[in-house]
Amino acid sequence: METENRPHRQACIRRGIAANPRPPGDLGRCSAEITSVLTKVSYSSGDVIADRRAGYARMLAEDGEFAAAADLMTQVLELVPNWAAGWDLLGGYCDKQGDVSGAISAWRHLEALDDTGVFGARLKLAVHGAGPAGEGTAVSYVEALFDQYAPKFESSLVGKLGYRVPEMLDALVVEEMTRLGIQQFERGLDLGCGTGLMGEKLRGKVAYLEGVDISAAMIAETARKGIYDRLDKAELVAALDGRRADADLVTAADVFIYCGALQPVLTALVPALMPGGIVAFSLEAHDGAEAVFLRPSLRYAHGPDATRNAVVLAGLDILRFESVVLRLDRGAPINGLLVVARRPPVALTAANDAAGAGGDVAA
Repeated sequence: METENRPHRQACIRRGIAANPRPPGDLGRCSAEITSVLTKVSYSSGDVIADRRAGYARMLAEDGEFAAAADLMTQVLELVPNWAAGWDLLGGYCDKQGDVSGAISAWRHLEALDDTGVFGARLKLAVHGAGPAGEGTAVSYVEALFDQYAPKFESSLVGKLGYRVPEMLDALVVEEMTRLGIQQFERGLDLGCGTGLMGEKLRGKVAYLEGVDISAAMIAETARKGIYDRLDKAELVAALDGRRADADLVTAADVFIYCGALQPVLTALVPALMPGGIVAFSLEAHDGAEAVFLRPSLRYAHGPDATRNAVVLAGLDILRFESVVLRLDRGAPINGLLVVARRPPVALTAANDAAGAGGDVAA
């Protein structure tokens, strides 16, 4: 919120907290702000007073007053102790003011209440060393994240964060097409297709293009553009497990950063590739000893050496392996990897070789 609005906002908060459950008429502007805030948070507590105070807490947090926001959310949760979204807010406010133990305690409550995992409590605890991150995708969390993010996805990622992964991956694919003599791909599969930023780059190179995304809201956004011949809402490993060697191009732009360990994903992906087919994907990178590292952003960063090993162990030939800046995050560059690999073409068998001695070689 703009600095010049801060006195007004804080006046709203002071008056609102002291108010009766029905807001005074002169707080219309505050009420509109609170409604917007609660829409972003989603999931009403079911208690009008608790929801209103949670809105005031959010306004305090937007002004950087995290301790005051946490204190107010603690009071809110005395009214509605089973409100999962409230515990998530409290954990975030505690974390931002440096109260790690308070954040962990809040997220422990959240984990117990959030059976489906949409708030990502397990990941938040793991970042603070309070539990394991796990190796697979936190499906419910990622789905909820992108359902909420879909309407502003492109304006935020491209307009504000300098996101260029689709362009960079596409450039590498074009170079390898030229080198390998590929004129066009017959069937492409864009994993985590989002709003179609990668698909827009691929469309002219692929006869039949499919998109898969975990988020229904993202699928709805990209469907309006008419980029893909087919769109499916699915978790990517589940989508890959249902296919057998029918795609000659698979892309995943900033998708595996939510998947944890790379090997299970590649194990599912390779059988979906035709012999000679190409896969192109991006990763966030880190320089530590770990194969994969969970960042405070709740995205995974992969080690370059471990990534190379995972690609080779999956049975792929590495064509390109590039270190790049993926985008900005809070003004700082996010370093990453662009990988293009190929499933080896069908090799001639010993029987074919023997037949070749007599002059007939099977294709």
